[in-house]
Amino acid sequence: MITLNQLFKNNQPSLRAVETRFRAYKLSRAGTLCSYFAADKFTLIEAMDTDTSRDSLMAELEACGKTSIDTLHITSWDDDHCEAGALEWILTNLTPVKIEMPGYTHDSQNAEECERLIRAYKAKRASAGKKASVVAVTPEYIAGLGKITELGYQDIVYHPKKLYNGSNDNSTVKLFRTGCFNVLSMGDVEHSDIGALLKQCRHLRREVDVLLLPHHGGQVDFMTKDFLNELSPTIAVCTANASNQHSHPHPNTTSLFSREGIPLMTTRRGDVLIHSIGGHYGKYRALDLLSDAETTQREENFAARKLHLMSQNADTIKNTLMRRNHGPR
Repeated sequence: MITLNQLFKNNQPSLRAVETRFRAYKLSRAGTLCSYFAADKFTLIEAMDTDTSRDSLMAELEACGKTSIDTLHITSWDDDHCEAGALEWILTNLTPVKIEMPGYTHDSQNAEECERLIRAYKAKRASAGKKASVVAVTPEYIAGLGKITELGYQDIVYHPKKLYNGSNDNSTVKLFRTGCFNVLSMGDVEHSDIGALLKQCRHLRREVDVLLLPHHGGQVDFMTKDFLNELSPTIAVCTANASNQHSHPHPNTTSLFSREGIPLMTTRRGDVLIHSIGGHYGKYRALDLLSDAETTQREENFAARKLHLMSQNADTIKNTLMRRNHGPR
């Protein structure tokens, strides 16, 4: 029997105790706003702000012991992911140290204003001698990223590997992986080629715990039984407010997850909060909250997939990696 040190050439991965929180916020308009907190780093996913979300966001920051955000991650220039007024409030009040913005050009007035605000924010921070990193997530940026460890606690950016004609398919796809459970953020991607690429990625096939549904839970061609069987997410989250014009999540989406036995929680009636429990090594609890952000309409506990994998002996891990190591990272 081989040892873990032999398998990983003396760079043995080990489980870490990492307090981890993910929150999807109920908005009073169409859009997405989420946060991921792990290893004392707070990432705000999308630049949205409404009267129903601000109090929850500030309470979440307080729960994480933070007064500002470390990273603002924007997946799309569409105004249901990044709205200029919301972005300005976030930059002014939450002062991110790093901004990950879409790497494609969008000709809308909102997108142009958002880019202007980010440039002005970076310049203002620089003039004050404060750090502000702005990254455009382009295919070239992704190609230049370093190699990811086979098992571990490092985020992975998957898309855009190339640019498409429509803005939806140029959304950033990222696996948030620094905590005790992992979250796959998919923006608005919907092209079948993107789905085909993602279901070949070995880390996604082994490590997705929380799947943040693309396009707010709308009907997406690649969201099929086969796709879910390949990624095997433990739970899915749909960001769709109660009055959204498209009635998301789409009935076909809801039926698919029900048939596959994957719990689906939505922000239609309140926030969705997922947080590590116990010793923060790999068990977590998902709460489907009502609008008061306190009353729970549904609660479930889960074990993170990395906990299951990394708790096994070296031979079992090796066999698992060999079975699921085909395709890109």
